[in-house]
Amino acid sequence: MDTTLAQDEARRAAQHHALKSRLETRVDSQIAAQAQDGLQNEQQRIDAVAADLQRRLIDEVSDREREVIQLRAIARAGQVVDYVFWVLYALLGLRFTLALIGAREGAGFVRFVKGITEPLFLPFKGIVASPALETGGTLVLPLLLAIGIYALVHLAIKGLLRLWAQRRTDI
Repeated sequence: MDTTLAQDEARRAAQHHALKSRLETRVDSQIAAQAQDGLQNEQQRIDAVAADLQRRLIDEVSDREREVIQLRAIARAGQVVDYVFWVLYALLGLRFTLALIGAREGAGFVRFVKGITEPLFLPFKGIVASPALETGGTLVLPLLLAIGIYALVHLAIKGLLRLWAQRRTDI
């Protein structure tokens, strides 16, 4: 009987060991499959985050590029405004100088300068008196007033352009 019991016990131990081996193998394979699934899911999440970051970066670069183009246009407009006003200052200053030195009204160049500047000077004509100088010239104070007013308009336009450019970069 002891031998039968020992054999039965050995058989049960072998079955238990075989069952335990099968269970360990099955559990190990399930763990490996879950780990593989987890790695794939993790890789998919990493890929999704990378794609999102890449899309955001592309959007940001294209937004910045549009912003730079707009700022260049504003800067170019500022340059044009400066050029126009500096030409205006030069012409009005030339007319002032010609009047100050008493240039002949009938001279072709004087008529040319007066003809070009007359539309710019007209709103200021007669605001204040223009005293005659002993040297034969005239101190045309309305021309100085016109230059000052145009300088203020110039500064206002440039300030608006700067404000607009600043608003574009802050948004």
